[in-house]
Amino acid sequence: MTSTKGALVLVATPIGNLGDLSPRATAELAGADVIAAEDTRRTRKLLTHAGIPGGRRLVAFHEHNEAQMAHRIVEDVRKGQRVVCVTDAGTPAISDPGARVVQACIAAGLPVEVVPGPSAVLAALVLSGFPTDRFVFEGFLPRKGRERAARLDALAAECRTAVLFEAPPRLAATLAELAERLGPARPVALARELTKLHEEIWRGTLGECVDALPIAARGEVAVVLGPAAEPSAPSDGEVADALDAELRAGASARDAAASVAQRLGIAKRRAYDLAVRRKAQRSR
Repeated sequence: MTSTKGALVLVATPIGNLGDLSPRATAELAGADVIAAEDTRRTRKLLTHAGIPGGRRLVAFHEHNEAQMAHRIVEDVRKGQRVVCVTDAGTPAISDPGARVVQACIAAGLPVEVVPGPSAVLAALVLSGFPTDRFVFEGFLPRKGRERAARLDALAAECRTAVLFEAPPRLAATLAELAERLGPARPVALARELTKLHEEIWRGTLGECVDALPIAARGEVAVVLGPAAEPSAPSDGEVADALDAELRAGASARDAAASVAQRLGIAKRRAYDLAVRRKAQRSR
């Protein structure tokens, strides 16, 4: 049963298999006063599959007009209408339009609801075989420039599983760049056409991807990167060398320990105890 109360309702739609449209999503689409769709043609096909008339309820809502549509949707909800927001696949606002409309409704004090459902991010994550207790979603990487370089540097040190999307024409180049910046041994899983007829999952390393692209470069692709190895703690010898350099420069044991602990990421107590011992040895 759908509510009769006015609200913005974010409805997740199938990412490939139309059979994944949930009964609750079907009910919300059937009872909506307005259906704001990223692509009205694709949404009309979904409605036809579900036996739901679209009619004039369908309005275009996409990245180019989202700011303008946010004002209209706020007014519609304020009048008591239920506005269902759908994108081409998955959940609105996840690498798709929707965030601005949600923010506008929240700012206006209007209710926002969600009907969860299919997710390419979660599907790729669980199929990867990588740790799922902590993960990060990167969406689409910036095309070029400093922002792209900064994101790649962050991924190189990322100790959580990372999921990102890439367009098929750029997939090979992006994998090659990831291998260069993250190292060829970094584990990776590629998920293509999830839930569709030609669903394909490949698991290996970034180096293997560079040698030969292991999947077809067409359709929707999610790239899942295994976590970076946790940095190993410095040995006592490495800490001692760093402390000796500070002590030779005239630092006290306490100041040397504080500086080295911060630089090497170790406990101050460990650095201080070792600094005291090193200073005592130097004074003999």
